[in-house]
Amino acid sequence: QVQLIESGGGLVQAGGSLRLSCAASGRTFSSYVMGWFRQAPGKEREFVAAINWSGSSTYYADSVKGRFTISRDIAKNTAYLQMNSLKAEDTAVYYCAADLLHSDYSSSHDYTNFGSWGQGTQVTVSS
Repeated sequence: QVQLIESGGGLVQAGGSLRLSCAASGRTFSSYVMGWFRQAPGKEREFVAAINWSGSSTYYADSVKGRFTISRDIAKNTAYLQMNSLKAEDTAVYYCAADLLHSDYSSSHDYTNFGSWGQGTQVTVSS
């Protein structure tokens, strides 16, 4: 198992930027896939982005492609989500998650493999 702690959420105006961090502990950080998900009020949790074990491959939901960037710093055991050009519809609780069963990610990845989750951090974008 791993423990995940998110930080960096807050209130920002539309068009602004935020960087979320996810500190991981408990297992070799460079051995598994990391992902970011979000859940808006009244909606189901949705996939945002994922990154493979080394950081060499990244994947994004269409809704955030070109605006968000996922990365990981293996030396710091931390994953990041840089969010630019934020929109009101990006308002949600953001969760980082770990898929300990896989080191690489593909477009057909099974999201149920993300078995370790952080507590979430609120991002509010005002229009």
